[in-house]
Amino acid sequence: MSQSSLASRQRAPMTQSSKALWGGMAFSLLFTALIAVAGYRLEPLEATFLPDAGASWYFWKLVDPTAFNRTVVWTLYAVHQLAFWGLIYYAQRTKHRYTKGLHPVNQWALGMNAFFIVLHFIQTHWLYDGLAQDVSIWSSQASVVLLLVAVLAMENRRRGLFWGKKAPLNQRAVDWLRHYHGYLFSWAIVYTFWYHPMTDTMGHLIGFFYMFMLMVQGSLFFTRAHLNRYWTVSLELMVAAHGTLVAVQQGNGIWPMFFFGFVGIFVITQMHGLRWPAWLRWATLAAYLAFMAWVYAGRGLANLNEVIRIPLIEYLLVFILVGLVLLIAKGVEALRPSRAVVATES
Repeated sequence: MSQSSLASRQRAPMTQSSKALWGGMAFSLLFTALIAVAGYRLEPLEATFLPDAGASWYFWKLVDPTAFNRTVVWTLYAVHQLAFWGLIYYAQRTKHRYTKGLHPVNQWALGMNAFFIVLHFIQTHWLYDGLAQDVSIWSSQASVVLLLVAVLAMENRRRGLFWGKKAPLNQRAVDWLRHYHGYLFSWAIVYTFWYHPMTDTMGHLIGFFYMFMLMVQGSLFFTRAHLNRYWTVSLELMVAAHGTLVAVQQGNGIWPMFFFGFVGIFVITQMHGLRWPAWLRWATLAAYLAFMAWVYAGRGLANLNEVIRIPLIEYLLVFILVGLVLLIAKGVEALRPSRAVVATES
């Protein structure tokens, strides 16, 4: 690249969608800080909760929930979910194109999600309970895992699945996933968002910040900011920080499983979509292996199997998900043969 073209790029003004992205990140950070500052108001109520009863138990829920509490939170969740789906449907039906700017529908999506973030904060300090009162903690965790697995499948064509090499995934199913992923992702985000009350533990704060960032990403559909590879990989990798820090806070000693598991997926798959030079990829792999050797020299080699648990599950789920999507695609297309799916850029 010439000096003149480099200087021209450096002088290029920030696009409207990039400004919205940075603004959304700032909003996410500030609102997470608000949750932390206001958390003291919930402490007297949380002191009355039943003691933790194991991995399947969710601590942050009222002992005696009322029908009114349940009705309010489920109604807010349903309205938020349907509104998000409606905006995605409108954008696809009106055949929006990818742009550096913002479509009006992006502005509506950003405003809508900000509105429900504020509503959830008010609802927490008024009635407290999220959806956790009625559904399992595993459903919330599974929804996020499903999102991450779907991204691995959709990005296979661009960055591969293993060390930059493409996996033999059915392209018809992947095209379906790319076309309809907005509905799946918005469900995973909104469902998890309303599952938890906005309390101030480290796990909740990191988790809500993550959900806010995913809402920003979901609101910027059909913009170039939505496709920024460093931004999207950062969202994928953020789960490593969340899982590791929550495990450290809980003191259960299994933080290496989350750290090396999710960072391992970055080393095996995600970093190969960043156009890094070979030396940087080798250096990242070397640093990862060196840190792993240092940790397990003290932890014991018998525990080294922790490292492969999360990658093994996620990569296996990629193939299962693609198979299920293919079955759904064949079923739907058999009923509506004239409705062919055209893959959208993702």
